Amino acid sequence: MSIFALVDCNNFYASCERVFNPSLLGKPIVVLSNNDGCVIARSNEAKELGIPMGAPYYQHKSFIQKNNVKVFSSNYQFYGDMSQRVMKSLSMMLPNQDVEVYSIDEAFLRLDGFVMRDLFDWALGVRNNVLQWTGIPTSIGIAPTKTLSKIANHVAKKQTQNGVFDLRDTDLQEYIMADLPVEELWGISRRWGKKLRSIGISTALQLKNTDPKFIQKKLSVVVERMVYELQGLSCLNLEKQVAKKSIMSSKSFGTLLKELEPIEQALSTYTVRACEKLRQQGSKAKGLQIFLQTNPFRVDQHQYRNSLKFEFDLPTSDTAIIIRVAKTLLRQIYKYGYYYHKCGIMLFNLVSEEYQQGHFFTSQDSSRDSLMRSIDIINKSMGRETIFYAAQGVKQDWKMRRNNLSPRYTTNWEELAKVY
Repeated sequence: MSIFALVDCNNFYASCERVFNPSLLGKPIVVLSNNDGCVIARSNEAKELGIPMGAPYYQHKSFIQKNNVKVFSSNYQFYGDMSQRVMKSLSMMLPNQDVEVYSIDEAFLRLDGFVMRDLFDWALGVRNNVLQWTGIPTSIGIAPTKTLSKIANHVAKKQTQNGVFDLRDTDLQEYIMADLPVEELWGISRRWGKKLRSIGISTALQLKNTDPKFIQKKLSVVVERMVYELQGLSCLNLEKQVAKKSIMSSKSFGTLLKELEPIEQALSTYTVRACEKLRQQGSKAKGLQIFLQTNPFRVDQHQYRNSLKFEFDLPTSDTAIIIRVAKTLLRQIYKYGYYYHKCGIMLFNLVSEEYQQGHFFTSQDSSRDSLMRSIDIINKSMGRETIFYAAQGVKQDWKMRRNNLSPRYTTNWEELAKVY
């Protein structure tokens, strides 16, 4: 019999901000998107105030200030490190590494080997350990399938005091699903929800009791598998992380840019990030594409967008080489007179770093791979950009606005929490 658990970090970004700042406990918190644009995360207290997800910050700024809501810019480096700590904690408590990291704040666990244990008490222990080791509160839903564990987690978060809910009992499953709108099921899009309602299916229970083959004919095999999952038949196993086939790195500028030099600095910085991710998954790139664009929402300004591709003779993960090519492409598509809003780079046709192929006219210096690894190790242990490329610039006035950024408590030596 299959048993799954979904572990979900509660209000993850807001919880991260509270770990090293306990004065935030019980206070309403919102976290903003790039350039402090929109609300992308809220604590429960902020939700109760009625601040909507995705709300433009400038439109709600006076209300937020009036209600003493704590505002933070996105601190992705800090959040990413805290996520890794949570996932590592979960892996330590499972003997066979049966963990699928589903997102930055969610993980599926496979618990077949724990069938003889009291899984409710075990899950309480997991939740307490994660809280003690990382400071992050979680909710855990237990069920025979991944889809049902998603439902169980929803109940654990919204309707329980202890943050754990066991949904293995079939009668309890039907009771919960009877009042669950079909649109709230994991993987059901608004379009699919509308189509299901058009054929008389409005709740999760009604979908469960429908003939799977009928659903396949009317919608897709994906929704057919969901029906089986709702019936307690596991169709979705844990997915192991696989190397990406492409890597993208891009951000909007903190201010519109007209000159080429700051755009080159931004593109070089994004290239460094992409190359770090490339080497982290043990890959090299056969090609790259860069793009440059104005802000399409500024109808008062002239618009321009362009992109260009390049393919290497031999796959590479050498940051210096990729920066040089990216800057060359940028100079070809850059046009003076426009106010640019965003640029980025995509590395594509990724292959294993073990990939070997000879070439008549070019060769690679293996010492460069060792140099790249050394730089990555130093930057990981001493803090990002301890070693950086001159092409990235020093002042970096183009960086995205983050006027409410909290310290990077766990990833920057100069911003470690101080104890007096």
